[in-house]
Amino acid sequence: MKKSDAIAYFGTQKKLADALGISQPAVAYWGEEVPQLQAYRLEKITNGKLKADEDLASHDAA
Repeated sequence: MKKSDAIAYFGTQKKLADALGISQPAVAYWGEEVPQLQAYRLEKITNGKLKADEDLASHDAA
């Protein structure tokens, strides 16, 4: 999941952070990809409108 897509969904980086219960600087620290655990949380929070990237999950496990 691209960070830019998650921000676009919530409107701002701060609103994205609030939805996850984390700080805005934590979101700012992410690279272009949402960390996998947070991506799964966002998929659940958005009822699947945002999708965690399964390919990244298998890459993270390797």
